[in-house]
Amino acid sequence: MKLHDFSDGETIRRQRNLTTNQKKNNSTTQEGVIVNNFCKSECNFDDICDSLIISDNAHAPEELKEAVKEKSLLPISGIALGVMGAIAGLTYFISRSTKNLAKTDKKQVLPTLTRHVALNEETHQALYRMVRNPNRQTILAGSGVLALTATAFMGKTFFDGFKEVWVRKKEADIQKNLQEKLIEVEARTFGGKMQIIRNMLSERTAEFDKTLNFGHTPQLKKEENNKNYFLLGALTFAGIIGLGFLSIKNLTRGKQYLEEGSKALKNTIPEIIKKSTKETMNEDREILKNLFTALGTPKKYIKEHLQNLNWSKTDIKDFEDELMTSTARVERALGGDGTDKPTYYSHVDDYRAHLYNYLLDTDNKQFKQLFFGIAGLSAAGYAGKLTGDAIKEVQVKKYNAQTELELQKRLVSTELRNFKAKKDAAINPLVEEFYKQQKEGKSKEELKVIADNILYEIKNGAPFVYS
Repeated sequence: MKLHDFSDGETIRRQRNLTTNQKKNNSTTQEGVIVNNFCKSECNFDDICDSLIISDNAHAPEELKEAVKEKSLLPISGIALGVMGAIAGLTYFISRSTKNLAKTDKKQVLPTLTRHVALNEETHQALYRMVRNPNRQTILAGSGVLALTATAFMGKTFFDGFKEVWVRKKEADIQKNLQEKLIEVEARTFGGKMQIIRNMLSERTAEFDKTLNFGHTPQLKKEENNKNYFLLGALTFAGIIGLGFLSIKNLTRGKQYLEEGSKALKNTIPEIIKKSTKETMNEDREILKNLFTALGTPKKYIKEHLQNLNWSKTDIKDFEDELMTSTARVERALGGDGTDKPTYYSHVDDYRAHLYNYLLDTDNKQFKQLFFGIAGLSAAGYAGKLTGDAIKEVQVKKYNAQTELELQKRLVSTELRNFKAKKDAAINPLVEEFYKQQKEGKSKEELKVIADNILYEIKNGAPFVYS
């Protein structure tokens, strides 16, 4: 028999704060308590119905029923066909793209793409230079960078480990203090549950004694439906509709403002074209290009307005071709020569780059000062960050432990109400059965057996109290 239902608040708190071995021992203890005190109890089979309070028409809850799902290969077949269909669609797309390439206007063909290989790691840059130009300086500088990288890595590993050990030690102290302070909380919870059981035993004993002696049947309290939920639901639904209508209205107003702004910009295009001359051509080109692009004007509109420019036909044709072309080429200095050949470039933001520069030119004292200054600043910054993180983690764990303690103190009343509700849920059906048997004419001796077992169930039945 295994206990896996840790729905009891006290058990959850205890399991969360115990070690693995403590959890195992605690679970074993609970198993033994249940087996020895609950499962091995003897029953008198002559009075088993009264002892176990077995009802004649007790039905299983509807939630227990589950629709039987038919096993089928249809999902597997669907996945297989879907994957193959996607592959077929991809190959069709490639075939169509190849076919359309020959028919596409040259102005709309995508440009060739140069592949840029970035060497942003200083070690990669050093190795590249050693391979590209192996000489005494590059090998010495590259070896120095690799040695510094290894040294920094080992130092970082040591200090990271030291930080984790220190934080773990502090965490153990925090957990120990938390366990000490939780003793009072668990004692309050345990005492409250035992008091609930004693109260229930007292009330039910008096009730059964009065019933057996005077024969009256009290009415059990029933919960009242809260109509406020329906009102809240109606108000929420009305709010959703109102806010949705307001959102649509705002979007409509925003679209109107956008159209008005676009119309105003379109009106400026003829004015710029009318006033444009050869002297202002370069400036007007950029303005018109930005306006046409921002407004997303159709090509027919662009051609009609460009014809009114006071430029030469060649300039108008060049500008028209520039606007009609779907893509633009990147500058040669940034994008290479535009062919499908790889290019290499290095953009390094690393303190090791300054060591590399110094080893390439040891006569330059500024390289040396720059390296030691930036390397020292980086080391100090990392050490400060590591120390700050360690202190922050410990403080966070302290505050978390304090928050956990305060939460558990506040949850004592919640846990006791939860325990009382579960006890009532387990006992009330048994009490109803008691009064049902009374109405059916059972003798006082038989009813007393039922009452005794209800009281026994209150004291020893679920939910259990673990000490």
